[in-house]
Amino acid sequence: MTDTRDGTPPGPSPAQRPARRPGQPAGPPLPATRPAGAPRRTGSRREGTDAVVDCAVYVDGRREPPVDPGDALRAAGERGGFVWLGLFEPTEAELGHIAEHYGLHPLAVEDAVFAHQRPKLEHYDDDLFMVLKTARYVEHEQLTATSEVVDTGEVMVFLGRDYVITVRHGGHGDLSELRQRMEEQRDLLCLGPAAVLYAVADLVVDTFVEVAEQVQDDVDELEASVFSPERTDDIGRLYQLKRELMSLRRAVAPLELPLQKLSERQIDVVPDAMRSYFRDVQDHAIRVRDQVGSLDELLSSILQASLARTTLADNEDMRKISAWAGIIAVPTAIAGIYGMNFEFMPELEWRYGYFMVLLVIVVSCVLLYRGFKRNGWL
Repeated sequence: MTDTRDGTPPGPSPAQRPARRPGQPAGPPLPATRPAGAPRRTGSRREGTDAVVDCAVYVDGRREPPVDPGDALRAAGERGGFVWLGLFEPTEAELGHIAEHYGLHPLAVEDAVFAHQRPKLEHYDDDLFMVLKTARYVEHEQLTATSEVVDTGEVMVFLGRDYVITVRHGGHGDLSELRQRMEEQRDLLCLGPAAVLYAVADLVVDTFVEVAEQVQDDVDELEASVFSPERTDDIGRLYQLKRELMSLRRAVAPLELPLQKLSERQIDVVPDAMRSYFRDVQDHAIRVRDQVGSLDELLSSILQASLARTTLADNEDMRKISAWAGIIAVPTAIAGIYGMNFEFMPELEWRYGYFMVLLVIVVSCVLLYRGFKRNGWL
């Protein structure tokens, strides 16, 4: 197995490597790849609140009594369990302090602080770091050209032999209910930290399914509007929905490869019993990817149809304008001719000339109108 980050062979196996003590870092700190500065934040975490949402030690699938995050790893090692530490938008200093206790890799810590990463799976020694995009459907009464349809966030997961750390960014994707459900499934929690990674990935993909189904309703509404007998202007709404769907596609599409690695490759921190679970999540992710791709293609077709209908409507308007202009040109021409101030013009002295001119104008206009009507110009 090779390192998923740069293709180099991994280090020695856990049996050959001395056990890492709590508080001992994974290696010498590496230089930051980004300029120093404040990380990008979503602004959903209130100032002065603790980044630690929950911290618990699980032994044989049971939650142990509360323990301080700084002592949790040691307690888990003594009791033969693992730690599940949940964080919400930690700062660089907060996550750096936790990284010292758990020996997290500096590059993974940097990605977790700055966020805005694409879904991926990184392998550092015998530990894993996975990034998942979360999504939420934004309710709206009517889709407009500026409506927000899909709101995205992120969940990062640090996975070790005796710990799992979840770092959440964004105002949605709360993992509290997931933790409660997991605590009711002791058989799954007994499989170790990899079970938590599976549960988080499964929750994220299930959310993608719900969002895709709700976006489908918006697509159906736009399709009905575009092909309705009434004349509508849906190009702005179509383009906006297509942009919002792109955000969902960027969250779903790259997730297939990390899940495939978890389900097929031999990874120390992922028990063989967990591979079938990750394979099931991968199947769901592929289904969502195909559904999102189909929606995107359907939107492209609807957008082209809307443009074609707009062009056709404009052509019909031009034909109508041209037809009426042709009809109006007849009385205009006749009135213009007889409006010239010449003394010797035909029929000027005729008694019924005025009525004859009116009759010629009416007959000509009626014939032109019938001709344009028969040809579909009016």
